[in-house]
Amino acid sequence: MTVPFGVPAHFPDDTGADTFVAQLPTAVAPADRAYLSTKPPLFLLRVPGHGEEYDRRVRRVVEALRQPLDDMGKLVPHAVLEAGAAGSGPLAAVAGERLGYGIPRHLTPDRFPQFSLLRDVIADVMEHGAGAGAAAGAKALRDRAYEQRVRRGGLPAVLWKLGGGENPPAASFYGWLLGVLWLPLTQTFPRWWWALRKTRELVRPMRLSPFRRTRWLGAELHAERGKENLFRVLDDMAQRQVLRLALDEAHPQREESLQRLEDLLVRALLEDLRVPQPGRLLPRRRRRTARPVLLVEVPPEGTAGAEQAERFLRAFHRARAAAQPPGPLVIAVGRPSDALLAELGGPAESNLTQAGLQLTQKDGHPVLVTFRDEPLTRHGLPIPQVNPKTFNTSWQTATSLVTAGAVVSAAVLGVWVFGVVQGPPTHPCVGGDDSVAASTQAEPVGVRPKEWYDAATGAIRKENKRAEALAAAGSTVRTVVAFESNRPTTEINTRFDGSIPELRGIALWQRRLNDEAISDDTRVPLRVEVRSAGAEFRDAEQEARKLVAEQNDGSRRKPYEQVIGVLGYSQSRDETRAALKVLSAAGIPTVGTTATADEMLDGDNQSYWPFAPANSTESRIGADFAGKFDIVERRNGEGGCAPAEHAVIVQSPADLYSRSLTGKFSHDFPGSSQVINFAQDGDFRRAPAGTPRVSSAHDLAETVCRALKTQPNSVVVWSARARDFIAFINALNAQGTCIEDDITVLGGNELTMVAQTGSFSDKHWLRLYYSSHRMPVTDKRASEKTREFVEVYDRFVRDTTDGADPWREDGHAAVAYDAFHVLSRAADVTYRDKHADRRSMLTALTSGMSFDGATGYVSYLAGANAAPVDKTLVLLRQGAKGAVSVVACGAYRQGLTTQEQPPPCAAEAQH
Repeated sequence: MTVPFGVPAHFPDDTGADTFVAQLPTAVAPADRAYLSTKPPLFLLRVPGHGEEYDRRVRRVVEALRQPLDDMGKLVPHAVLEAGAAGSGPLAAVAGERLGYGIPRHLTPDRFPQFSLLRDVIADVMEHGAGAGAAAGAKALRDRAYEQRVRRGGLPAVLWKLGGGENPPAASFYGWLLGVLWLPLTQTFPRWWWALRKTRELVRPMRLSPFRRTRWLGAELHAERGKENLFRVLDDMAQRQVLRLALDEAHPQREESLQRLEDLLVRALLEDLRVPQPGRLLPRRRRRTARPVLLVEVPPEGTAGAEQAERFLRAFHRARAAAQPPGPLVIAVGRPSDALLAELGGPAESNLTQAGLQLTQKDGHPVLVTFRDEPLTRHGLPIPQVNPKTFNTSWQTATSLVTAGAVVSAAVLGVWVFGVVQGPPTHPCVGGDDSVAASTQAEPVGVRPKEWYDAATGAIRKENKRAEALAAAGSTVRTVVAFESNRPTTEINTRFDGSIPELRGIALWQRRLNDEAISDDTRVPLRVEVRSAGAEFRDAEQEARKLVAEQNDGSRRKPYEQVIGVLGYSQSRDETRAALKVLSAAGIPTVGTTATADEMLDGDNQSYWPFAPANSTESRIGADFAGKFDIVERRNGEGGCAPAEHAVIVQSPADLYSRSLTGKFSHDFPGSSQVINFAQDGDFRRAPAGTPRVSSAHDLAETVCRALKTQPNSVVVWSARARDFIAFINALNAQGTCIEDDITVLGGNELTMVAQTGSFSDKHWLRLYYSSHRMPVTDKRASEKTREFVEVYDRFVRDTTDGADPWREDGHAAVAYDAFHVLSRAADVTYRDKHADRRSMLTALTSGMSFDGATGYVSYLAGANAAPVDKTLVLLRQGAKGAVSVVACGAYRQGLTTQEQPPPCAAEAQH
């Protein structure tokens, strides 16, 4: 979560803010850990304002409170709970999960057994309630809960794995004996014993237990004196709540049921957070040096997420009164309703001085502080960073070194024996088992943005002068406009912008065209005007209108200055789609480059011919590849890979390309999927309702990690831009909480601009697949035209620039080269009549054309302005051998068709 640029930052400097700011780090990480043995009161920071202004103010306060707790990773356990973060479920589920991820190394509390169990059971209840079906039953509830426990690892997971999935063959007495004894020993008995222990921990103690205090769940569900086990008690509760959850959303009994489930989950979380108690001798207690912090956004009453946030605060207030210390620090920021304040005891108004003093108190009523408007309009006070005591070793190491060594030895031996018996993996990973770090590009390639951009545009200016000289000699010469984003000024911008390789491709075709026009009178030399459409094409529509106005102003121009077409755009954005409508209304022919969103070709853009395969094609192929090919590392110790069962899709909701690809991939993917919205500028206007929204790379890394922990057999599908991808990968690496296993990422053509530049040379955990519009020249299947283009491109780069080229295998240059070829062919046909006008170009393009190009065979059908038939689309795997083609679809050589190629190229229904 970040505060937008230009918005006043830091904690608002209201009355007494200096006291609150000074006391907060001490309350979270006191020098004397004895101060952690308290239950701080609930803090309510009420924020004035309405609409977007209110949202910005809440984000500012929350971010000011979060920043001192985080430094490229959590310094203390904390979680930010945004409005609607849990969909329609309990917000406590999100709170526990976020506290559990990214825990600072070797600090406690670090285990959440009661919360995890109740969360899984309540998820079951919510699922049946949503389906208006009956509850699962005690046995099914127990079995599913134990299955989740096994997934979290530890001894239950080891035993379950040893048991295997089926009974051993009973062909002999030995096999029969294994079947009778083995599964009970490894699965049945451990599950029974686990359920018994949970009953004793949560419902009632054993008769002879020395710790006879009442168990909290038994007291909550009035079962502490009965004989039922835990799951019978939970099933009884579920039978009641499922019926209520099936009621209409506005029904009071449904809301009462949601509150009841929130109460149970919050109480379970508080019970876990109080273990261990702070201490100075026992290693686990010594490592409790900081207090967990929960920051809760509270929307105004009646808005989305308000009821959910208030249910959580109401549950926390109740559970805090019953739970034993120590407890977390909970700060709610927003506008709590009058009804909630009444249930919290009607806290009196305080100022920040009084609130700061309450931070270190042992107990107390909720504290309510209302900010004034004026402090929220200016910069505030930074909160000092917390500095908890840290440790070099875990408490498990300090107390159980010998036991841990034995377990590790046994585990290693078991894995070795299993490996010997199993042999090599039966499901090798598509494209190899190595990671991006094994790529032959060992370190990031340095780029020289101004020098390289000027070299490309300088080559175009040189060819323009040649074309004008040919015009002076009597040749028919015309002009095309190439719209690019702003001239890159920094190395960072250059890596994420395909303008330099695209301009190189334009210069190469223009040079070839001029060379051929010297001896071939049928060729029409073309000048190129390179025009800026602004950063990220934000000025695309304005520049298109400017071009149209210039063409319609009636000014006398030299014949070779007549604009007969446009080359663009390289990105699918709302701005570029609007620009195409302007150009189409004026009848100016436009040939696209790497813009791929189907939405670019809507009904109004009849003079636009896309060049690259559409998102609908790419998503179908990518979804089939991810869901049916072995690309995700197997987590069960078998080695090799398996198809993805779940897709975690990261999109930028304000970006047309990203929205388009996300929607189509979600529809085509054969497994389940979830969407995470990521916008570093905070623009979530197009984000789907009920989906997570994150605006910092750190928060995105945490969100994706949680999804991967929940669904290990998942692929991360990246539909956002390359710049955001770099930030995400760096945040994952810095956080380090879920990179112990390889992470598989499937991205679009956007990632070619960074995947091959060595940016990920130290990311040994990253398996990267991405699409491209040209076959790598190292692939023996590459056509002669592709190889010829790469030779010419290499020579051009050597002659015009210094340094290694990061885009040699990137498709942008080849796409621009072929797209310019399309416009050039149309001009050759049109200007056989020297008196033809620009609109005749539309007729030439509509008539269709075919040629063998740098990207493969290009074939436009007559009568339709769609992308070329069977356009090349390649899926690459970045590894030890560089970019390796693992899927090659379309006519990357003349004579090939998608329909005749195996899946994922052709749809299975066609086979």
